[in-house]
Amino acid sequence: MKNFVLSIAVLLFSFSLVYAHRNKSKTGIELFFAKTLPTHKTKNSFVKIDSTIIYRFFKTHPKLKKYKSDVIALYRKRNHNAIWHDHEGLIEFANLLYSKVNLLEEEGLKSRLAYKDKIDVIFSDASANNLTQTDAELLLSSMYVFYAKKVYDGIDSEKVKEMGWFLPRKKLSYENLLDSLLVDPQILDKNEEQLFSQYYKLRDVLKRYRQIEKNGDWNPIAIDSLDKTYKPSDSASTIGKIRQRLAITGDLKADSKSNVYDSELMAGIVNYKKRNGFNIDYLIASKHIQRMNIPIEKHIKTIIANMERCRWIDPALTKTEEYIIINIPSYRFFFKKNGQNELESKVFVGKNMTETVVLSSSISKIVFSPYWNIPKSIIENEIKDAMALDENYLAKNNIEWNKGNARQKPGPKNSLGLIKFVFPNSEDIYLHDTPSKDLFQYEYRAYSHGCINLEKAKELALLLLKDDPDWPIERINEAMKGEKETVCILKKKIPIHIGYFTAWVNDSGEISFYNDIYLRDDRLAELLFADDSK
Repeated sequence: MKNFVLSIAVLLFSFSLVYAHRNKSKTGIELFFAKTLPTHKTKNSFVKIDSTIIYRFFKTHPKLKKYKSDVIALYRKRNHNAIWHDHEGLIEFANLLYSKVNLLEEEGLKSRLAYKDKIDVIFSDASANNLTQTDAELLLSSMYVFYAKKVYDGIDSEKVKEMGWFLPRKKLSYENLLDSLLVDPQILDKNEEQLFSQYYKLRDVLKRYRQIEKNGDWNPIAIDSLDKTYKPSDSASTIGKIRQRLAITGDLKADSKSNVYDSELMAGIVNYKKRNGFNIDYLIASKHIQRMNIPIEKHIKTIIANMERCRWIDPALTKTEEYIIINIPSYRFFFKKNGQNELESKVFVGKNMTETVVLSSSISKIVFSPYWNIPKSIIENEIKDAMALDENYLAKNNIEWNKGNARQKPGPKNSLGLIKFVFPNSEDIYLHDTPSKDLFQYEYRAYSHGCINLEKAKELALLLLKDDPDWPIERINEAMKGEKETVCILKKKIPIHIGYFTAWVNDSGEISFYNDIYLRDDRLAELLFADDSK
């Protein structure tokens, strides 16, 4: 008898250790949600979900029908076994997912799930729950697909293309994603395998800017005159208000309350201008104050729009050893290798009538001293008019006719400059040098017919051919004399991604805002905030 009692005691002690270990191992998101919302366990249940049950569910819940095919796929993969219930009742991950759905605004979303009131009942007092177990299962599966589509996938691909976005989208498997989440619930809060890392940086800043909005300190800064420019050592009440604003945005560590434009404010102004695409100097003009006066809610919308753009990007695009990324609104080019910037350069891009296209490709060749084969649209809309005014226009601009088409011959005045980087794409755009170097000094740089003009074209060519013994610098210099076209086929293609981000957060957590030069943010915001629960 003593041995029997001892055995029971040992067994109970073992169970207590297992229970303690299981609770001790909960970290991160599990502990966070355990503190914010109580978990709810239903009565013991374990259900099978067959096609007949699914058919009946969506017939009685027609507003969820758009999730039907994905829900069917979830249960097919699991041999029609329950996902959200086990022999003990509702699984813990269901509580975590429900909590995240209730916090969708943190993800920059205002979407509302149809029949959310029924889902709320599942997580309320069990005595008030009149749902069948199969309906509860399918409501939760619909909630999961709704959440995954909104947070990980974003708006419909066709609508994205209508807005001129042609970067390849990731292929998201809701079944595989759910498997990963069930194994590691913490990635529900941060999953860089599924979402471009910039998304999470923007999400952090969104939280910060919403707190600024809540504090109510984002007050308009009076502009004395559109012609007024402040310089170091000036004193004015406007200076004090600018100082306050830069303390709020983090460009200054603190607000000294001084109305004098001192060295501390000079450093803050430089940082502010860097973040907002201005030329760097110490002058404060009306255009800078006008930018500071953009309402905080407008900045919040901009952040949310760019979080959505991050959902469309396959994170694998930026995980290659080396690649080029160009952000149209910032007029900036980056060549990255092993995660580090190898080259950064200014660019100018397509004007409003000939917008530069958002796309991905790979640079396959470099053309030195290129011909410019002039598009027919430019011949019809520009060159013919110029020829009518000046009969010597073609000769003056080194243009000749070739097989019925006009082309500009190689030379220092060639519109492509002395280097062209070719990457296959349906829009026939490319990256190239330019003879108009003076344009890079301007803050607004949307001048081209759609191609991207690069300030540091030669530097890029040298980097791409650095390890190619067939192309020493002497040969490159010779090929760039502008005398004849010379083609270099790259031994290793370089991925290039052209994107459109009006807000971008660096590794230090600083956000930059850029002008929406193609006016795409407002249209995107309308799509994001449309009521999709009907």
